[in-house]
Amino acid sequence: MGNKAKGSKIERELFKKFTKNNHRAVRVAGSGTMSNADCDLIAGNSDEKYCIEVKSSKKPYKYISKDQMENFIIFSQIFDLEPIVAVRFNRKGWFFLEPEDLEETGKNWKVDLEMAREKGKRFGQAFG
Repeated sequence: MGNKAKGSKIERELFKKFTKNNHRAVRVAGSGTMSNADCDLIAGNSDEKYCIEVKSSKKPYKYISKDQMENFIIFSQIFDLEPIVAVRFNRKGWFFLEPEDLEETGKNWKVDLEMAREKGKRFGQAFG
């Protein structure tokens, strides 16, 4: 499975998690391509609205380019959505972080498993 197909599968998995937990969600068309889609999912309920960047990794860390994060944050501000970075580490599950939780590493932002466990929330904590 290619990266794009894998990314779509992960987005669909998270989309279903939202809809099963009394939220509405939409996958953003063109996310994961070089288009103007600056987030992967928009989700929310009557109280909260979120812009979600979805990532997954087989390794205990994931890098996100500064450009991508900057565009993601601008997008969330334009639409008045709370930006959330959703990362799924293989066999460890989902962690939900705020952009400022990520670590700056020069030209990228980094999230690792240890930091996700410390600063991230699980689905029920983040969207309960």
